[in-house]
Amino acid sequence: MSVWGKIAGVAAGMAIGGPIGALLGGLAGHVLVDRDGRRRRDGDSTDDHGERRFPERDEIAFTIGVIALSAKLAKADGTVTRDEVEVFKRVFPVPREEEANVGHLFNLAKQDVAGFDSYARQLAGLFRTRPGVLEDLLDSLFAIAKADHSLHPGELAYLRSVADIFGFSEGQFQRIRASHFGADGEDPYVILGVEHSVSNDDLKRAYHKLVRENHPDSMIARGVPAEFVRLATEKLAAINGAYDKVKKERGIAG
Repeated sequence: MSVWGKIAGVAAGMAIGGPIGALLGGLAGHVLVDRDGRRRRDGDSTDDHGERRFPERDEIAFTIGVIALSAKLAKADGTVTRDEVEVFKRVFPVPREEEANVGHLFNLAKQDVAGFDSYARQLAGLFRTRPGVLEDLLDSLFAIAKADHSLHPGELAYLRSVADIFGFSEGQFQRIRASHFGADGEDPYVILGVEHSVSNDDLKRAYHKLVRENHPDSMIARGVPAEFVRLATEKLAAINGAYDKVKKERGIAG
């Protein structure tokens, strides 16, 4: 089943809890819990840090988090004419039969008095041992923000605030931001997250690390819903473009 279908079934509303769980409850009109009030264990496992993981719950939390933070982002660009939910559905295609549910969730999040920071903090807690997932979330927000081919100062400030809550340094934020605008007009070293003084060997290591981390297989392995993995193509293109530019400047072969 697609992640959109799982959301419609409110499969893990109470298990997630917090503002994300409340959005799911608002969609269904109620939340589903086991009779004894215990959390679902939908094929749970443990991660490298020994913490229990709930794949279905995490997929839903990731998706609702993107929807909620995108809805809050809509208020940051100062543009009232752009239909943000349509932008969302264009960036992340939603099956026709699920469009109404996604639109309803989007509107619930826009109307919610809870600030964006409450969603960001919950996501930071859920994925605290998986910074790659948090970067995937931030990548998703950048994809929404740049859908109109521009980045409003209010959007940039919003994204920086989310990144701060997620625990990213300013340097990491600049690397993520730069990767969404390609090598042209951006410092390729920033996209690769290295200093201009980096050695050729360290440059290669940094490049290969970024490629591994942003490969679609890696995203799926860390629990990103398949519907969002398409983001990897654009980001990898920017990373490859930056590396090619630096190699050409340095005369590095291969």
